[in-house]
Amino acid sequence: MDEDNFINVGVFREEFNKILGTDLPIEIIYQSKGLPTHMIKRQHYKCLKYINNISDIINNPDYIGVNPNESGISIEFVKKYNDNVMIGIKLNVEDNYLYVSTMHDITASKISNRLFSGRLKIFSNEIDNTSL
Repeated sequence: MDEDNFINVGVFREEFNKILGTDLPIEIIYQSKGLPTHMIKRQHYKCLKYINNISDIINNPDYIGVNPNESGISIEFVKKYNDNVMIGIKLNVEDNYLYVSTMHDITASKISNRLFSGRLKIFSNEIDNTSL
C-alpha cells in the first residue's frame, strides 16, 4: 500500500464483527485520496459534501450491515445527516488493509427494506448499563 495516497479515517472495531458475524481484522480503515474522483465518476454528487464526515460515519454509524452482493466481505455503514449517507468498507486481501470502497446516498425506504431483511442492523454507541 502506498501510504501517500491514503488517509486514516478510523478503526474497524471488534463490536462490528460481533454484531455482523464477520471476522475482519481490527485495523485502521483508510480512504483513498482518489475517493472524491470515484464519487464524481459514479455520479454520487450529493455525498461529496459529506466526504469530511467519513470518520464520524465509521465512529458513530446509525446502521451497519454486510453487502451480500459483493465478492468478499463488504461492510456498510449508514449515517443520517440531512441526507442518508452510506459508505462501503472492503478488505484488500493482497495487502491486508481495510479501505472505504464507496460512498453514496441511500433512501429512507432502502434503509427500511434492509432493516426488515436483516441486511442492516441498528447500531448504538450507548453503553448498556444493565450488565454492569
